Amino acid sequence: MNYEALYADLFEFMRTSRLERWLDSLKPLLKHKLQEKPHGDLARWLTALESLPEITSDTISATIDSARVGASTDTALSAEQQAQLESGLRGLIPWRKGPFELFGVHVDTEWRSDWKWERIREHLSPLHNRVILDVGCGSGYHCWRMLGDGAKRVIGIDPNFLFLTQFAALKKYCGPQAPIDLLPVRMEDVTPNLEAFDTTFSMGVLYHRKSPIDHLLELKGTLRKGGELVLETLVVEGELGYSLMPEDRYSMMRNVWYIPSLPTLELWLRRAGFENVRCVESNTTTVEEQRTTEWMNFQSLKDFLDPQDPGKTLEGYPAPMRATFIATKP
Repeated sequence: MNYEALYADLFEFMRTSRLERWLDSLKPLLKHKLQEKPHGDLARWLTALESLPEITSDTISATIDSARVGASTDTALSAEQQAQLESGLRGLIPWRKGPFELFGVHVDTEWRSDWKWERIREHLSPLHNRVILDVGCGSGYHCWRMLGDGAKRVIGIDPNFLFLTQFAALKKYCGPQAPIDLLPVRMEDVTPNLEAFDTTFSMGVLYHRKSPIDHLLELKGTLRKGGELVLETLVVEGELGYSLMPEDRYSMMRNVWYIPSLPTLELWLRRAGFENVRCVESNTTTVEEQRTTEWMNFQSLKDFLDPQDPGKTLEGYPAPMRATFIATKP
């Protein structure tokens, strides 16, 4: 995978913006990850990506709204193209975040990520003309929604190479020149104190971090003064100071470290130096929002809850509840 060609437009943007300082470390890292020592399954996923049909109709239109993220055309695809498209997309299973729809092929992802976006959208500062970072973006569903709401540039980061190829499939049809990119890197790979983004999202990441305060400080460092953090994470009921640390697994996930109460998380954000900290929504995750589908046919939330008491996980902890906080960097 030629990283220079893949990210040429992004690199040009970075050279002329506050992101320039990141280029010195980012370019050799991408070269190493994508060309010198790629993930073992990357070749298989690239084969699926390359099998997707070329659709050159002048009537292709990208749709990014509450109804659909995807692409369609007034000209019907041939039966061969339709079969080739679905086969290629299925070669990138499992699809976790979405949903997407491409020329009549509905990719019914594990998560109804559109529900989350609609819950938080009204609380965000207007995204028009903003440069945005989405940390732990998965295959980029929310990145597309940010772009659809007027962002100037969206950069998602996620080290998972399957998510990168899924994103590339979407971008192939939804706008190869669109100002949106997914970088297969970790939060630790972002230049510290870059102070380059107008809005930074971290959704579903904090509880995977061994040091949540350090993660909040890293996020703050990505933002310009006055920039906005949007943080969505697992929470539990409890008083100020309470945080659940699982003995081993939580909802069958090994890499869950700290799940704070709402007042505790608010305090963490204030201690990390954020202002105007507020919880804008909280909800219990349902088996309708996160579930097994034919596009993600492994175990999902219902398999991780106590069958006798769905208010608890298999381990006996409170069932997943999530909250979104918004805060400002002074």
